[in-house]
This record gives sequence, C-alpha cells and structure tokens, in this order.
Amino acid sequence: MTNPSRVPKGINPSIPNSARMYDYYLGGKDNFAADREAAEKIMALGPSREICLANRRFLGRAVRHVAAQGIDQFIDLGTGLPNQNNVHEVARKAHPQARIVYVDFDPVVIVHARALLAGTDAGITIVHADVREPAAILDAPETRRLIDFSKPVGVIFLGVLHCLTDKDDPWGVVAEFRDRMAPGSAVVISHLTDDAHPEVGVAAREVYEDADAPLIHRSHKQVTHMFDGFDLVDPGVTHVADWRPDEAWEKELAGSEWWYVGVAHKP
Repeated sequence: MTNPSRVPKGINPSIPNSARMYDYYLGGKDNFAADREAAEKIMALGPSREICLANRRFLGRAVRHVAAQGIDQFIDLGTGLPNQNNVHEVARKAHPQARIVYVDFDPVVIVHARALLAGTDAGITIVHADVREPAAILDAPETRRLIDFSKPVGVIFLGVLHCLTDKDDPWGVVAEFRDRMAPGSAVVISHLTDDAHPEVGVAAREVYEDADAPLIHRSHKQVTHMFDGFDLVDPGVTHVADWRPDEAWEKELAGSEWWYVGVAHKP
C-alpha cells in the first residue's frame, strides 16, 4: 500500500496506525511506510511477530470453545485487517449459519473488510463504529438485524481494550455489553501487559505516542476486573500460551507473557 491512489479518503498514511502495524507484524501487506517504521521499532524490543501470532491463535481456540457451547452469533470488536482464521471462518466450522458482526473504527479496515465480505451471505456484516460507544454498536441497524440479544452471544475484545485509556473506561465498555447479553453468553478478552517487562513496556508505549491509538499495558488484576459479572472458564486469566494450547509449539511461542487472555460466560 504505497500508491497514494489506493489510500482511502480521510486516511493520513504518514501517521502509524495500530491495525496496519498489527498487519505488518503478521506478515501482511496492507500497511504504509510509517506503519512499518513504527512496527520495526517495536520489533526491535522483542518477538512482536510471535506475540501477535500467539494472540491470533488464541482467537481461534476461544471461538471454537464458545461455538462448542452452542453459541452461533458473535460480535467481534476492533476486528482489524482481515487475516487467516477470521471469526466467521472458525465459528462456521461448528455452525454453518453462524452470524457475525465485525466492528471497527478504522476506515482502512472497513474498506478491506467490505471487500472481503463482498458476495458473502447476509449473515456476516461490518459496522463502522467506535468501541468506546457501545450503545452505537449494540443499537446499529446491522447489529440488530443479525444479533438476537434474547439468546446467548459471543462478544470478542481481541487486542482492542489496551487501545483505550483509563478515561475511556474499558471496564465500563465491557460492562455495557455484558448488561445486554443473555445468560449463557460468552466474552473473550486479550490484553497486552508489561508486568514481566516494565522497562520494555515504557519504550513500546513511547513508539505508540506517534500512532493513531495509544498502547496501555495493564496488570493481571486490572484485566481480571474486566470479567466482573462473568464466570471465568479454566484456566482463568492467564498468559496466552497457557490458555488451552492445541499444539506443543503454541506453548513455546516467545512473548506469551505479554498477553493476558481469558474467556468467561454470563451466568
């Protein structure tokens, strides 16, 4: 994405973008020079690609778990640029008619998601909205068309809540979704932490000061607080490699200690 004619309207390619940086970490091509430069600074601090791969693998494991509980409707918040094993691809292995609402605020993500979803059935949609405004997402016409809140729903916050400041109240954001979810619903959260590497965490946050969204590392206690009102499934809030790995190599991925993850159900 270096051709100016391909830059969506309203996008400043000179400002690093967290979604495009994540795309670069995963080996994608939907990024600009500023994104790559910022990402390389982060990669110099640690195994960033492995960290992002571990998070992506967790998504697949978590969605499979939720789908196995009979849940066939999902809201994926801060979905990011399309990659392998998107939520609908995983969920529909268990429920071929599963309904998925993708949500993102980034115009670049919206453009790519709509291109990906073009020609697919009406059971998958993308909503252009800000996770900091839950009511706008919950009441969006496309959300209401696909999601029946009288039945269990899976709500996914994968690597998005650490882009919210304390003033944005990520705990309140999760709670607002929780209050609309039926009993038996599930929440999936992954969140970056620097508990094991506080000095590196400072350097990483400095890189994100020039990006379009902040990076807020949080402690195990702070992330666990996001699950208030839910019942955590084993093994609780843990490092990403310790959450039900499918294969031995997932357990060995470097940088697992940078993620706290968990899955929980609403009683």
